[in-house]
Amino acid sequence: MKIRIQLFIFFVLLSLQLQAKDDISTSPVSLAELAQKADAIMLAQVKDTDYFYRHEYPVNGSAYLKVLIPYKLNHPVDIVEVNEKGLHENECYFPNPTVFEEGRRYLLFLKKDPENPEHFRGLAEGCALDVLVDENNQYALRYPVSGIELSDSLEELAREMTFSDPYAIENEDSLTSTQRNILLEAELIRPYLASSVEVEPDAFAVPGKNYEGKQWIYTKAIDLTTIRQLMELEGINP
Repeated sequence: MKIRIQLFIFFVLLSLQLQAKDDISTSPVSLAELAQKADAIMLAQVKDTDYFYRHEYPVNGSAYLKVLIPYKLNHPVDIVEVNEKGLHENECYFPNPTVFEEGRRYLLFLKKDPENPEHFRGLAEGCALDVLVDENNQYALRYPVSGIELSDSLEELAREMTFSDPYAIENEDSLTSTQRNILLEAELIRPYLASSVEVEPDAFAVPGKNYEGKQWIYTKAIDLTTIRQLMELEGINP
């Protein structure tokens, strides 16, 4: 009986520890907290990746990104190497651009790789937020944000923008019907044609509406100057 009680206590404590880890990893975090935790913060563009794949998914390897704007770096660097290993929540893998396209741009929050201080890894909370280029060739954080669950209230900071970035466009198969309808109802995306002739938004998220073959373009983003202020980086020089 005593052994059974001890085993019961052990498994209860183990369950609580695992639950605590899950709570830490899934709790929203502010941009200021991310900035404090990160060893390096930058706007960067994916140039190449060197991943080992299993069942078409990367499971370890490195990504190489060109630094566009450094926000928090100990020394100047042109290309950063970001290492990742395994499959886990908030993993830090990047899509590899083909030879015919430019890489995606991200606002990165990184920590030094303990196995190689010259390289980086993502934070436990996540490592990258999508950044788009607008019609004036300015950078802006895509809204709604994805990649890191933020606690900052960003809705009132998002502004309508026109994007010249191909990654502002979602294809029919890159959004689920639920995601698409939610974004349409909130007017965060609108129908778009590859010819740049936009489709009249005659029926947003209508059940049974035939959206086959259509594309969607994001409508809002947040200026990076505003994001920098939220990160509270006034005292940090690039």
